[in-house]
Amino acid sequence: MGVDAARERARNWAFPFFSIWTGQAFSIFGSQLVQFSLIWWLTVTTNSATVLAAASIVGILPQIFLGPIAGAFIDRGNRRVIMMVADALVAGVTAGLALLFILGDVQPWQVYLALFLRSVAGSFHYPAMAASTSLMVPREHLSRIQGANQTLNGGLNIVSAPLAAFLLTRFSIQAILAIDIFTAVLAILPLFFVQVPQPEVKGRDPDGSRPSLWQDVLEGLRYVRGWRGLMTILFMAVFINLVLAPAFSLLPLLVRNDFAGEAIHLAWVESAGGIGIILGGLILSAWGGFRRRILTSLMGLIGIAIGSIVIGFAPSSLFFLVVAGIFFVGVMMPMTNGPLLAVVQAVVAPKMQGRVITLVGSFAAAMAPLGLAIAGPLSDAIGVRAWFIAGGLVTGLLGLASLFVPSVIRIEEHGGQAESPGIQIAEPSP
Repeated sequence: MGVDAARERARNWAFPFFSIWTGQAFSIFGSQLVQFSLIWWLTVTTNSATVLAAASIVGILPQIFLGPIAGAFIDRGNRRVIMMVADALVAGVTAGLALLFILGDVQPWQVYLALFLRSVAGSFHYPAMAASTSLMVPREHLSRIQGANQTLNGGLNIVSAPLAAFLLTRFSIQAILAIDIFTAVLAILPLFFVQVPQPEVKGRDPDGSRPSLWQDVLEGLRYVRGWRGLMTILFMAVFINLVLAPAFSLLPLLVRNDFAGEAIHLAWVESAGGIGIILGGLILSAWGGFRRRILTSLMGLIGIAIGSIVIGFAPSSLFFLVVAGIFFVGVMMPMTNGPLLAVVQAVVAPKMQGRVITLVGSFAAAMAPLGLAIAGPLSDAIGVRAWFIAGGLVTGLLGLASLFVPSVIRIEEHGGQAESPGIQIAEPSP
């Protein structure tokens, strides 16, 4: 790609990027309607923490096992095509599940399978979009885009949960599934017309040939392993997901069993989290965070811990404390995730971002299935509250301890020693 073309792209980045971004926003909205509806269907149908834990596990497994391969595939493949295929897979799976509901013969395992396949698509789609962002958006605007993403997610949480709860009282679940199919189509359409730039990586072999997919996976592993600060954060994420992830996966049962709530009460809780995410995203966009981005992330992590503990100790007669706790967790989510992703996008070379982003996600989520497998049966016996309290305490202690770990505090000083030369921006194929 020539210098003049690169400068032209830098000047006119907003329209092509936000064309894709808007389509993806519609798709996320449809997916959230379906996610809420399916989880509530499982909650009402089975009233089992084990079932909800299993549903969460099947949604996490693809991210863990496919992440490294998906990242390497994204870094060497056409990211636009990958996003299109992923959205099409979501639409096809949703259509199949809608047909089963129409026939009136839906079993929990079929819902598990649908959640699993949707997660497979997400394992490719999210990192493809995230890795494309740093090539479509000028570096000085990356933090703003992360704030916009967090605000979008919060806004959709506000709208989608109450709307899904309302739709469930008025229409069949297959009608909600049809909305998701339509929004997936809206996400695919802009990708037919907008070019997505890609990193062109020169072959490392003397004959100029490209390395194998497995070599790309190993290169990503070496890169992440050589970044001590990132590895420390990933080990923290392992323990946090072991004890805290199950709590939020089992939130519908906490609302239903501990507070005698219905779908609308769960919608209030999720909307409170969405409002919190919007507020947190706006604060982050206006403030920009501390000069060291990681300090903002650790502050947010400690805030998530406080909100989780409040939820765990909330008396059954004070449901508003659960709403307030979720709201506070929502505010802290952009503070935690936004700066950390901005660090990766700013420091990691574009040709490595697909692998790094997916490896981070896979590593961080690795222990969540074990936590869910333990939490499901135990929560059926002792309730869900204990997981919010234990998870909050572990999260808070790890966040405080990290303030005294030099490799974490200096994570942005990573020099990219695992990177190889030869980065160019390739014109995407039509």
